[in-house]
Amino acid sequence: MPISKMKERKLAVLIDADNVPYGNIREMLDEIAKYGNPIIKRIYADWTNKGVSGWKKVLLENAITPIQQYSYTKGKNSTDSALIIDAMDLLYSEKVDGFCIVSSDSDFTRLATRLREAAMYVIGIGEKKTPKPFITACDKFVYIEILKRDNILPDTLMKEEIKTKNKPKDEAVGRIDQDLTNLLKESIEEVSDDSGWVFLGVLGNHIIKKRKDFDPRNYGFSKLYPLIKQTDIFDIEIRKTGDNQNGHIYIKNRISG
Repeated sequence: MPISKMKERKLAVLIDADNVPYGNIREMLDEIAKYGNPIIKRIYADWTNKGVSGWKKVLLENAITPIQQYSYTKGKNSTDSALIIDAMDLLYSEKVDGFCIVSSDSDFTRLATRLREAAMYVIGIGEKKTPKPFITACDKFVYIEILKRDNILPDTLMKEEIKTKNKPKDEAVGRIDQDLTNLLKESIEEVSDDSGWVFLGVLGNHIIKKRKDFDPRNYGFSKLYPLIKQTDIFDIEIRKTGDNQNGHIYIKNRISG
C-alpha cells in the first residue's frame, strides 16, 4: 500500500492493560502512527486493581480513554471480553479501516482472525512472550522490546550500519542464524524475476506475509538493507533511476561455487 494511503487508514487502538507494560506507550503510539491515524484509543482494565496503577498518568498524557471492567471472578477474562465486544461494535460501526490490538495474550487470536475476515487491517503489539497463534493471526506484529530504541538511527545507510555495529547484542530479540538466512533465500527465490533479482521493497512485503513478526529491528537493524548486507551471502545491485541519487536496491541469491 502506498505510504499516503497507509497514513489515511483510520485505526482503532485497543490496549489490554493487564498484558503490556506502560513504560513504552509513547513509542507504541509512534509505531502505530506509521500504519494509520489512530482515531480511537481505548485501554481496558479493572482500574480498582493496584497492578495497573502505573497506566493512569500516561493515559492523560496520550489521550487514551480508560474503560473500566470489574473482575467479577478471579482472572482477567472479563477485561478481555470487554475489549472484544468493543472491537466488534467498532467493526460494524464502519468508523475504522483497521485495528491495533496491544496485548501479549493469545485470547485475542480469534478476534484478530475475525477482523481480518471482515477485510480489516490488524496490527498486533506485544512482548516477545506473545504466543505464536496471536502473532500469525495479525497482518503485522511488532515486539515492544524493539520500540524503545526505534528512531535512534539516522536515515543514511552508512551511519546506520556504524550505529548498528556499536549496539549491544542483547538489544535484539532475534539473531542472524540459519533460520533467518533460509527465510531470506526462500523469499528471494519465490518473488524474484527470471534473472533472479528482486526489488528490496517487494522482498520486504513478501517476508512479512510469511512471517507476521518479521522486522529488521528484531535483529538490531532499523531497515532490511543493512540486515541483508550484514549477512554477506547475497548479491546486491543499486540501480540508478533518473535524478534519484539513492537508486533502487535489488537483491539476488548468490550462486556458490
